[in-house]
Amino acid sequence: MTTVETRRAAVPRPAAARRSPAGPLLAVLWAGAAAVVALWWTDTGAVVGAAGLLTGAGRITGLLCGYACAVLVGLMARVPLLERRIGSDRVARWHAMAGRYTVCLLVAHVVTILAGYAATDHASLWHETVTVVLDYPDMLKATAGTVILFAVGVTSVRAARRRTGHEFWYYVHLLTYAAVFLAFFHQLALGEQFNGRPVATAVWYALYLGVAALVLWYRVLAPVRLNRRHRMRVDSVHREAPGVYSVVVRGRHLDELGARPGQFFRWRFLAAHLAWTSTPYSLSAPPRPDLLRITVKALGGHSAAVSLLRPGTRVWAEGPYGSLTAERATGDRSLLIAAGVGVTPLRALFETLPGEVTLLYRARSAEDLALGGELEAIAKWRGARVLYALNGPGGERPPITADSLRAAVPGLPGHDVYLCGPHGFARDVYEALRAAGVPDRRIHHESFEL
Repeated sequence: MTTVETRRAAVPRPAAARRSPAGPLLAVLWAGAAAVVALWWTDTGAVVGAAGLLTGAGRITGLLCGYACAVLVGLMARVPLLERRIGSDRVARWHAMAGRYTVCLLVAHVVTILAGYAATDHASLWHETVTVVLDYPDMLKATAGTVILFAVGVTSVRAARRRTGHEFWYYVHLLTYAAVFLAFFHQLALGEQFNGRPVATAVWYALYLGVAALVLWYRVLAPVRLNRRHRMRVDSVHREAPGVYSVVVRGRHLDELGARPGQFFRWRFLAAHLAWTSTPYSLSAPPRPDLLRITVKALGGHSAAVSLLRPGTRVWAEGPYGSLTAERATGDRSLLIAAGVGVTPLRALFETLPGEVTLLYRARSAEDLALGGELEAIAKWRGARVLYALNGPGGERPPITADSLRAAVPGLPGHDVYLCGPHGFARDVYEALRAAGVPDRRIHHESFEL
């Protein structure tokens, strides 16, 4: 068991759940797309014949693809307002969706614009393609950017991700920045909507430069400042359960980070075979002015190597991120439901959430209950309850159903429910909670999976 002290933390009063900016932000993004369509519409005259239809389709899909590229990169910037108020998992899903839209629009743009030009010039599609790529301004760079975007799209498909390592996917994904940069200039050089229209050109530059500024600040400068200021190092590593280890990180002025129980950081341990990967791990204890703690289960090469970290190893961290915090609470009664290592953010919340709190912990066996001793100690001093759902002697899993949840937690529909565990488990429990009458707005879940 970890040596980080489990002590009585100050329990804050219930706070009204903040209104998420997700709706207004989506409205702004769709309004931007509508503005792009309006730009194309006002600059497009009469469309005549198949060549005109194809060329017009190529131009509007190209404009929308350019706009989607800016949105795609902006969602990668890890802007704290989005990461903390909307939730990292939701932003990641938006990013994945924007990526699919971008690739589809890119395919449509390439096919229709080349077909339209070929029809206009009465040339073969192959001849027109060679001419456009080799003779048109900035098209060689744009072609390279297109190839990179296709590669990113292919490696982001779930089936492809299962067959490649996280590190490979991560670094290919970073090439999105290069692809967008290479494709940007041909938009202004060849885009009919920008020729002789300085206002439209200035707005397009402002869009891309604004997104670039967000990436530069939040992905580069802010992490450099954070790590120079706090100088984090591994303090100790402790075994919690089979294949589960806690890493205690020591640093300076860590209270200035503003981290809250339930949040996570992206961690890069500057040790052999770990320095090239940044991985999200949740805080498994309330943050202290000089210590942070994460608890990791060995699920792959990176997470397994975490157990071998030595005290003094430098740590590069980015964050805090995530919105699975007490700010989501709508009342003073909470149910925390965890499975496996998903207990880590909920353990921190179990100590600090206000009011009446119950924790339901799903694991294979008593031996697999990571942080179980701490949970029992916390339950004792704050008068909370810990319930366990362990496999039977034959390995059978106890069902977690609407009826069993209602029986275990009286007044369940009036509780805020914090849920953390594998995707399949979280989906099944969510459905059981909804069947038990828990409103969707009171079910709080965050996942690192796309």
